[in-house]
Amino acid sequence: MREPGDLLEKVWELIDREEPVRLARELVRIPSVYRPEDPAGNEEAAARFVAEYLEGAGFEVRTEEVAPGRPNVWAVWEGDLPGKTLLFEAHTDVVTEGVAEDWEHPPFAAEREGGRLYGRGSCDTKGNLAAAVVAVRAIKDSGVSFPGRLVLCHPVDEEGMMAGIKAFVEGGHASGVDAAVICEPEENQLCVRQKGALRVEVTVRGRMAHGAMPLSGVNPVTRAARFVVAVEELEREEIGRCGEDPFVGYPSLTPTILMGPEFGEPQINVVPASAYVALDIRTTPAQSHGELVGKLEGILKRLADEDPDFDATLEVIEERPPTETPKDEPLVRATAAAYRRLTGAEPRYNGVPGATDGTFLHAWAGIPIITTGAGDREIPHHKDEWVDEEELFTACKLYAATAMYYAYGED
Repeated sequence: MREPGDLLEKVWELIDREEPVRLARELVRIPSVYRPEDPAGNEEAAARFVAEYLEGAGFEVRTEEVAPGRPNVWAVWEGDLPGKTLLFEAHTDVVTEGVAEDWEHPPFAAEREGGRLYGRGSCDTKGNLAAAVVAVRAIKDSGVSFPGRLVLCHPVDEEGMMAGIKAFVEGGHASGVDAAVICEPEENQLCVRQKGALRVEVTVRGRMAHGAMPLSGVNPVTRAARFVVAVEELEREEIGRCGEDPFVGYPSLTPTILMGPEFGEPQINVVPASAYVALDIRTTPAQSHGELVGKLEGILKRLADEDPDFDATLEVIEERPPTETPKDEPLVRATAAAYRRLTGAEPRYNGVPGATDGTFLHAWAGIPIITTGAGDREIPHHKDEWVDEEELFTACKLYAATAMYYAYGED
């Protein structure tokens, strides 16, 4: 791995310690929670702010609506020499703040205290979005010779069904990208694996009856419960078969919703006509999604064979495959070299416990990814979310160094 040498020092000199925090505070103050019932409840204001900042910094900026009020933003900068294309990805949406009164620091006030920036999205992942933007801007403004192209990608809906990054890939905008850094709160660890996910819905059909005369109907609730118990057993079997992945831990099959009836109002003295079960399944690279769905369908078949009144259907509404990037991949080598240069220590490798937008950059576009950034891994989605400002500054310098090492590549 060639050393960027003094060129990197010139880039780092342009990174003001306060700028990532200042930019992150501006973003945190813009609520970008998706609320379908609220016309202003979307990412539009945050996305427009990012676009205007990048335009003002001299980037070529593009926006594209994924849905009304939900625009993706990306910016491209070309170096003065031909080379590879590296993309930095950080989403603009955040999860709900819940009950704002439960927060000690108001969720959208972007308060600073004790070396921390507080607020919804400070950790996941507006702080890292700001760090990536400042890092790439420093490379551009430094005037150093740079072989390659850098892309800043800021999609919507990462916290939902990831419609933003899906549209980005489907629109061909990831074409020509050689590698991607996914900017998420990982304590600046180098995450080379991430869990996959399956979202599964099961509908169990019964026949309505009076609660006092249950035998005159068919109870879907008890039959749905049998399925849930069988899923728990399947989880134990998968854990025993796969073991613990050193980076992403154990697989899980988690029933998150059991509801009867599937639609309409429940009543305590009515056997409902249907029941609904939702599963949040998290997989490791040792598992096949197709085989796992087959096992779930096998459970339904077994229950139907045992009970002629058992009638259920299964639908996979979302699939996110697990991802793995080898440590000898050029991007991982570049990030590791950048980490050593920055900290003087060996990098810490890890895995992402959930899926990210990188899932689809990898699975749909074939792009090698690494996930890293500032922020305690357990803080996202909590009240009083925060990011350490010093860690954010380190992430900013790490992003800049990664781009430089990746651009200069192998000997």
